[in-house]
Amino acid sequence: MASSGALLKVWRHRLSLGVPGRRNFWEGEKKQDQPIVVEPVKDVCPPPRSKKYLPPEYLQNHLESRVREIWGSSVSSDWQRTSLADISLKYQLLAQMAADLDHTVPNNQLHQMKSVEDVLAFYSTPVKDISKLDELGMQELPSNLRINWEYE
Repeated sequence: MASSGALLKVWRHRLSLGVPGRRNFWEGEKKQDQPIVVEPVKDVCPPPRSKKYLPPEYLQNHLESRVREIWGSSVSSDWQRTSLADISLKYQLLAQMAADLDHTVPNNQLHQMKSVEDVLAFYSTPVKDISKLDELGMQELPSNLRINWEYE
């Protein structure tokens, strides 16, 4: 009961100071009619990201230097067999490789990276930025095969 009496005193004190009540507080001050200026929303859309990737010639040497940099002296002469069991080391390696080559390992393939050999295999695979249909259109087809490109 003492707490409710104290709240009542605080509320009366606030009213005497001119502090807006609960209703006025939530409604805010009523402003006079001012024109609302609405700026048109610009279509801000980043360009589509290209998925095209060609592995560089120096890939194996670069990956080996990154592995030796991260694991230090614990890397054996067969560096491709280095395990990625330690998640923090795996993250460091994949993050650095993604930044260096501008090609990231997709989330659905992260669990497949068990050793550095798997990372090398992933980064050695080229990725085309073209659909299979477009690829078919660019090929020289046999004379007895005709593809109708227009929908009938």
